[in-house]
Amino acid sequence: MPAGPTSDDIAGDMKEAYWAIYDGAAAKATVGQILVRLPRTVRQIAQLAWQADRGATMAVVVLQLVSDAMSAFGLAASVAVLQQLFAQGPTPDKIRSAVPQILLVVGFLSAQALLEAGVAVAQARVTPKIRTALESEFLRLTAHVRLEVVDDSDWHDDAYRANDRGLFYARQIVGQVVSLASAFLGLIGTASVLTVLHPLLLPLLPLLPLSVLPVGAAAVRTARARFHSFRRWNAMQRRVRVFSWLLLDQYSAAELRADTAQQALLDEHHRLTSRIAEEDTRLGVSAALLTLAGRGLGGVGAGITYVALGAMLIAGWLPLAAGAGAVIAIQASRTSLTRFIDVAHLVYEHAMWVTDLLAFQERCRTLQPRRGKQTAPETVKTITLRNVRYTYPGKDSPALDDISLTLHAGETVASVGLNGSGKSTCSRLIAGLYDPQEGSVLWDGVDAADLDTESLQRRVATVLQDPVRFPFSALANLTVSRGPLTEADPQRALDAARASGAERVIADLPGTWQALLSKRFRDGQELSAGQWAKIAVARGLYKDAPVLLLDEPRASMDPRAEHDVYQAVLRGKLRDDQITVLISHRLASVVECDRIYVFDNGRITDAGSHQELMALRGDYAQMFTLQAAGYQTTSAASDSRTVHP
Repeated sequence: MPAGPTSDDIAGDMKEAYWAIYDGAAAKATVGQILVRLPRTVRQIAQLAWQADRGATMAVVVLQLVSDAMSAFGLAASVAVLQQLFAQGPTPDKIRSAVPQILLVVGFLSAQALLEAGVAVAQARVTPKIRTALESEFLRLTAHVRLEVVDDSDWHDDAYRANDRGLFYARQIVGQVVSLASAFLGLIGTASVLTVLHPLLLPLLPLLPLSVLPVGAAAVRTARARFHSFRRWNAMQRRVRVFSWLLLDQYSAAELRADTAQQALLDEHHRLTSRIAEEDTRLGVSAALLTLAGRGLGGVGAGITYVALGAMLIAGWLPLAAGAGAVIAIQASRTSLTRFIDVAHLVYEHAMWVTDLLAFQERCRTLQPRRGKQTAPETVKTITLRNVRYTYPGKDSPALDDISLTLHAGETVASVGLNGSGKSTCSRLIAGLYDPQEGSVLWDGVDAADLDTESLQRRVATVLQDPVRFPFSALANLTVSRGPLTEADPQRALDAARASGAERVIADLPGTWQALLSKRFRDGQELSAGQWAKIAVARGLYKDAPVLLLDEPRASMDPRAEHDVYQAVLRGKLRDDQITVLISHRLASVVECDRIYVFDNGRITDAGSHQELMALRGDYAQMFTLQAAGYQTTSAASDSRTVHP
């Protein structure tokens, strides 16, 4: 069986990539649509530039206007040189009389070169600032959107599309808009020169597009063909990247070699890339033929223009000097018009990505957490969940259904139950990561809905089962939970590392606290899952928050490490007034908790101490007995294999 699709058109096998939505947009648009959108695009980019650097933006506009004026003056001076050369009289006299005009042309062209350099400098000042401003605002907004928004895969597609394409083209489009304006002003300048040169040359202006539009149409046709090909073969290109990634990835390298699977992947990669190469060849030949046809038709259009000009000269309607000047002006006009069409094509497509980025940022502004309300208290005595209900988007059954419980300062509480029973969801509501859809979460009697969300989240230290492996130093992996990466409270960091068992992990690292915990860096260190778990617990303890939530933090720890964390969190607390919530499947870990809540299908079925729940002989007692029996069976089997002297 083939490893992938074998049909010629496989675009339907994978859904369209988030980053390909606007690719080829200009190829699908008509010339009219492109021209109608251009003023709005130019205005939009001008506003971004003005906000980023007003001085540099003003310099770009003024210098570009003066530069194009110098170009027009230089063209007019060139025409004046021709008039001198075609005048009556001896050739040496005509050349001497043309010298002042030649110097004037040199002066105008030199001034234009200096002005264009000034435009480039001003553009170099404003373009990075636009990108930096957009990127900073983009990251600020996306980093703070509500958690349930981040859980939406469609939002992720929009975010990555805006990041990958919107920010990339935001940097490019500034120069493209400047080039577009330059080409447009150049057209105006050459048209003005033709008008001043002789009024009879005005009828030639409508003929100029005949020499340019066929070339532009060929470019659009080529772009359209490439776009449709891209749509058909996009899925194949993505599959090629999958094989490239597998062949290069660090984490697949060991198994790839152990299974000697390299050749199988290389063969499939070759099969796909061969088909892509065939398609690229077909497109290249097609583009060459279309370009040839466009240039041929453009040559016919240029011929019509020059025939009309020649007819005017033969009829005596124009002096020879004016005709020669008209040839130069027509050539300059064709160059400006061709550049305008080419750049307008790019600006239209790239502006869609920038507009998409700005629209996404505006959407994120409506998805921010609550701000500016009452700040969460520095310490909390009780947290109460009252008839809380929460359903994940796209789900029919609630993750939490009419949950009520109260947590008290200084006590350790456990949540147990099967996977999907609602334990982690409940902890996320306590942490302020989710808002209940019904009911309320009260901090010392104050509804969490009335508290600033991020101030509440700062009061909770959350340790997850699969913690983030920050590619920072060992010390920064702790301090990231409370403030700047480059500042730390030494005693607090040491206490947190000791309590979690991370002190020994850090001590064994080359460079200890300064060791980089990522193989992406030179001399970076790789930790095991259990070691990362200790670092994560230390990070939670370093935060020193009034609420500590541990969601299966010891699942990947060895028994000794689990015991150390157990002692630190459940018996040797760093804060006496801290509310500690432990979520665990290992019921032996929760035996000494003050209170245990048993979750099942989004509801709390039982609550009490270990002794009370065992006496009830309910779900908790059954789960505990099953786990205990597993250890006893293992112990008995081990004893039966022991040979006694």
